[in-house]
Amino acid sequence: MNIETRKLTFIQEFVRLQNEEIIIGLEKLLHKRKAELIESEMKPMSMEKFNSDIEQSLEDSKNGRFTSAKKLKSEISKWS
Repeated sequence: MNIETRKLTFIQEFVRLQNEEIIIGLEKLLHKRKAELIESEMKPMSMEKFNSDIEQSLEDSKNGRFTSAKKLKSEISKWS
């Protein structure tokens, strides 16, 4: 059975569930496993990349390539 078929079968079974405790348990399991997967895929940044990013940030700041916190807050307030 391929992954698409398995997902559809799972969805069909999930939709038929009537027990809220099982649904809560499945939600918790899903969130936990997703977090574990994300964490396992994270790799530390090399010192070379870290230093390069700092240098780029300093250069951007020197050349005015940034958005101030005040301006960003103003822009965000217009999103709603």
